[in-house]
Amino acid sequence: MLVVLGDSLSSAFGVAVDQGWVSLLQQRLKQKDYPHRVVNASIAGDTTASGLSRLASVLKAHVPRIVIVELGGNDGLRAQAIPMIRENLKSMIEKIQAAGAQVVLTGMRLPPNYGPAYVTGFEQLYPELAQYYNAVLVPFFMAGAATVPELMQPDGVHPNAAAQPILLDNVWPYLLPLLERTNP
Repeated sequence: MLVVLGDSLSSAFGVAVDQGWVSLLQQRLKQKDYPHRVVNASIAGDTTASGLSRLASVLKAHVPRIVIVELGGNDGLRAQAIPMIRENLKSMIEKIQAAGAQVVLTGMRLPPNYGPAYVTGFEQLYPELAQYYNAVLVPFFMAGAATVPELMQPDGVHPNAAAQPILLDNVWPYLLPLLERTNP
């Protein structure tokens, strides 16, 4: 079992659910004969605090071997305090690992208008936590899409259907070793 705990970027906001990267992940797993079933526990608008508050029930209900944590973007866009974001992500990683699952942390970036100190501090959260907890890090989940207007919805925040395979391809090489290790 593989769980994606994310926000609108993973809940297929603005695109058909079967076109979202999480659905495409399930399709790729089937094509490549991996037995893993994917549960999309993503909610549009989710923050690290709300993800943390529902994590225990997600872990109990699904008993995953792998959890992809795609959270923090909404915190950053709301300019939440970096120590609070760090603490929430830290707590999530600890709870996931205590439940016996592997963690994949998807790195996020913010537009430069948040100021260099905040942007840098936010971006450093992901590699620092991944290194400290020996979690897998996807360096930048939105790489190849975030700065390409043709791949974004009119709001400029959410990737469109054409970007969804790119998001999957950003995650796939980091997920693959975990799939191999958790393949019965």
